[in-house]
Amino acid sequence: MTEKHSCRPSWFLDERTSLGRENTDEEHVAHYDEKEDADAAAEVEWLRGLVPGPNSTVIDLGAGTGQFSLLAARQWANVIAVDPSPVMLHELRRKVAAANARVAVVEGGYLTFDWPAADADLVYSRYALHHLPDFWKALALDRVRTMLRPGGILRLWDIVYNFPASEAVDRIEHWCSTGYSSEEGGWTRADLEEHVTDEHSTFTWLLEPMMLQAGFTIEEAVHSDNGIFAKYLLRAV
Repeated sequence: MTEKHSCRPSWFLDERTSLGRENTDEEHVAHYDEKEDADAAAEVEWLRGLVPGPNSTVIDLGAGTGQFSLLAARQWANVIAVDPSPVMLHELRRKVAAANARVAVVEGGYLTFDWPAADADLVYSRYALHHLPDFWKALALDRVRTMLRPGGILRLWDIVYNFPASEAVDRIEHWCSTGYSSEEGGWTRADLEEHVTDEHSTFTWLLEPMMLQAGFTIEEAVHSDNGIFAKYLLRAV
């Protein structure tokens, strides 16, 4: 579980430069759990029917503050929480220690975390892949496939645009208009606009072929009614 930056070519993306402002801002991270509920309990309950073995290996890529990892550790014995943000990792380690949870915390991400055993039963990733441009998403998915055993699962949530490019301006403007005011808390219009301008969410019709190319089957794809969010259940071939 070591990072091998020195073994990578000079042109390789440093994913720490693609974290998004909010993931390096201490004030934002301190209040992240108030703004974002990962619905982790429901996710763990659903996934335990697909990954039933208590000794299963679960990798949480882009673990953030550990909402999923902390609950996953109650169900599975080998939970590895991975994140490239030093600020997120500080909060994650604090929460793991406070809960005395059996979670291994590792600095890294899609492009830097190495799991050479290729025996993970589940890789979980929620709202992390969009930090990478599309070329790097394809490489990231390929790397995740090598972490999993055959038949292993990638559970992926993300902001993925499920509409034609011709509708993008109207769809994105409508989404941004749903942001809260700063007094209300939650994600503001400025937050949503920043996501669109500074991060790398892509279209379903670009991302889903990448999944197939990487060696996954798409067992489930749930797209939100507004065409902004997607949840996937992928199986390693």
